[in-house]
Amino acid sequence: MVKSVYRAVKILDVLSSEGEKSVTEISTTLSFPKSSVHEITSTLLATGILEKDSDRNKYSLGLKLFELGKQAQANLEISKVAIPSLRSLHEQFDETVHLTVLDRKEVLYIECFESTKQLRTYSVIGIRAPLHCTAVGKAILAYLDDEEVEEIIRSMGLPRFTQNTITDRVRLNAEVRKIRDSGFATDEMEHEEGVCCVGAPVRNHTGQVVASISVSGPSQRITPVRIAEIAPLVMERAAEISRRLGYKPSEPRV
Repeated sequence: MVKSVYRAVKILDVLSSEGEKSVTEISTTLSFPKSSVHEITSTLLATGILEKDSDRNKYSLGLKLFELGKQAQANLEISKVAIPSLRSLHEQFDETVHLTVLDRKEVLYIECFESTKQLRTYSVIGIRAPLHCTAVGKAILAYLDDEEVEEIIRSMGLPRFTQNTITDRVRLNAEVRKIRDSGFATDEMEHEEGVCCVGAPVRNHTGQVVASISVSGPSQRITPVRIAEIAPLVMERAAEISRRLGYKPSEPRV
């Protein structure tokens, strides 16, 4: 257990249940050293997780927590809605199936049905991955605004993971056009040697792409021929999830 993280969570718990407090009051309530409370609250204040009334030197929960809570709620909703479709893909192909969402300029894996085969890709729930070299990432990246794409590339770059990784903007632009034309994305050993994936975007009620799903497995099984078989079903299940989230295909895409 990381002591500072534990103390930060306990401080948030106290402010949530008892309202605003000063460093001294928090220290007394939790029996934490005053210096430790001051250091933690200062850090949480700098990140927007806490707010401070400077006149009274008291801390309260900040808007950042509300934003994080809303995102967590949205992720839970998507996960709940997606499970039947993910299970269906898993049963049909017996390959590993993932659900991801965009999180801090990367994809975050939030749900998984793992293949039962001995040679398989494993669950990575809670792990983040780049957008430019994963099927789930490219399925989201292809539908972001140009400004968002530029910001992500400036911030994250296009790092190489394998010899197949796309590392220049011209190739990435061509890949984006290909995904938009076909409706699905692939990762043919671009992020990890020996692993191939097929992904498709998931839209919310406004038509915005907010998540993606994929089928992944070893390159020995996820061959170009197999990708052609898997892709239509991945797109169909992604569309199914989108409809459950309220998306109507007749609406203009964002």
